[in-house]
Amino acid sequence: MSRATRGVTAEDHGLRLVTRVALGLVVVTPNIVGAGVVLVVAAWVLPLGELVAFDPAALVRNLIAFGAYLLGAILVGSIWGHFRVRVPRAPGPGAGDDAVRRHRRRVRRVVLRGPLRLATVQAVLWIAALVLFVLINVFSSPRLGISVGVTVALGGIATVAVTYRLVERVLRHEVARVLNDRPPRGRLLPGVVLRAIGSWALGTAVPLVGVLLAAAAALAFGGYSTDRLAIVVLVLGGVALVVGLLVTVLTANSTAAPVLALRRAQRRVEEGDYDAEVAVFDTTELGVLQAGFNTMVAGLRERERVRDLFGRHVGEDVARTALENDVELGGEVREVAVLFVDLVGSTRLAATRPPQEVVEALNAFFAVVIDVVEQHDGWINKFEGDAALAVFGAPTALDDAAGCALRAGRELSRRIATELDDISAGIGVSAGEAVAGNIGDTRRYEYTVIGDPVNEAARLTEAAKEIDGCVVASGAALERAGGEAERWQVIESRVLRGRDAETDLAVPREHAGACVDSGASEESGARQDSEVSEGSEASQVSDRRAPSLG
Repeated sequence: MSRATRGVTAEDHGLRLVTRVALGLVVVTPNIVGAGVVLVVAAWVLPLGELVAFDPAALVRNLIAFGAYLLGAILVGSIWGHFRVRVPRAPGPGAGDDAVRRHRRRVRRVVLRGPLRLATVQAVLWIAALVLFVLINVFSSPRLGISVGVTVALGGIATVAVTYRLVERVLRHEVARVLNDRPPRGRLLPGVVLRAIGSWALGTAVPLVGVLLAAAAALAFGGYSTDRLAIVVLVLGGVALVVGLLVTVLTANSTAAPVLALRRAQRRVEEGDYDAEVAVFDTTELGVLQAGFNTMVAGLRERERVRDLFGRHVGEDVARTALENDVELGGEVREVAVLFVDLVGSTRLAATRPPQEVVEALNAFFAVVIDVVEQHDGWINKFEGDAALAVFGAPTALDDAAGCALRAGRELSRRIATELDDISAGIGVSAGEAVAGNIGDTRRYEYTVIGDPVNEAARLTEAAKEIDGCVVASGAALERAGGEAERWQVIESRVLRGRDAETDLAVPREHAGACVDSGASEESGARQDSEVSEGSEASQVSDRRAPSLG
């Protein structure tokens, strides 16, 4: 047996149990309510005592017929109602998907039309009762036939209304199951307006009709004393209060439950929970509203997912700016700070380790870079293989962009040294004016920064790989920084590759001593190498010249 078939079989077993309960309620409870309405109206509202005086056997005949028909209606209603809401058998173990889908459609019709079908059964039975009792009495007394017919009609209205409400409530769980499986596209059954009208008919109209009938009978035929009219008013008033309250509660619950479920789900969405959904269990316009809410939340969920992916690719600030404003190509000149970090020995890493290990090492490296940059209000502009470019001051302006970049550089240097084994990176920090904006074409563009600070930061990473601490900042960054500049020290000036003017190189003060000593040693070694080279060159020249002198 396939999983789908097993699921259908389990669902049908539960549905059969529910329909049996619904059938028991719809056969017994509503008919008791209807019979009670008939007896109350007949005993206290209509002057049947005076009517049956003309035919003493009329009262006995009506009571016997009423009891017998009530029992027969319960029996016939049970059998007929069973066929009206019978759940079709689930397809066998070898059934295909088409058979399962056809079965689900049949079950859907039974569940959604169950209240209306059972209410129709009761309506037919009470219409038959109306015809029967009119025929039993009209030939003895037309006035008696009409009075009994009106009484039975009032009982039938009460029975049908209670039937519909009870079955609708009992099948709510099953309605939710079939509607969540396939949400409604339009109104399926009588809507909210007819639901309210039915509530008024049972809770208000039936007692008022009784009052009107008593008044009309008193005016037309007499037979009512002051005491009897008082009893009529008291009885019908009590019926209106009790039955009206019950019907109003049922109707209010049927209308308010979907609305309250929507409100709870809406509150969750307002709090940022886009996984909120509401069970679709109403067959009126409110059910369509519930399904529409779920569709709307699904759209919001997809929009948030796209926004999250967009933010992961371009940065949350850039994504938010793009979503809140019209995107235009071009940019603006802004004061920014740039941090460029480049992995040391990436070529050797790729040549000596399996590709999977290389990817894991790069991901661990970039995780530290992203964490540090975001902690200092920076934005990762792009990844370039084994390098990353971070920008401070764009797209979100910062009061001390250079200071943030310098702090990020120091922190990044420390964390790479302490948290990543066998990995080191050169870190360059620069600051100045750059153009920040969307570069590319309307079909494909990216938000980035272009300018001298970017180029200078990239060149500084080359110098950073040569010194202790592996982080170097430009003098321009120190000039634009606030208190953070005091933690740095300029150790030398040099002309970086591809540039014309000298750049002041600064390192954190904790590394400055080692860098100065290293620089002095390198300078002394360079002079010695130069002297040796010059001496060797002079010796070679002398050797070349010696033969000619001889």
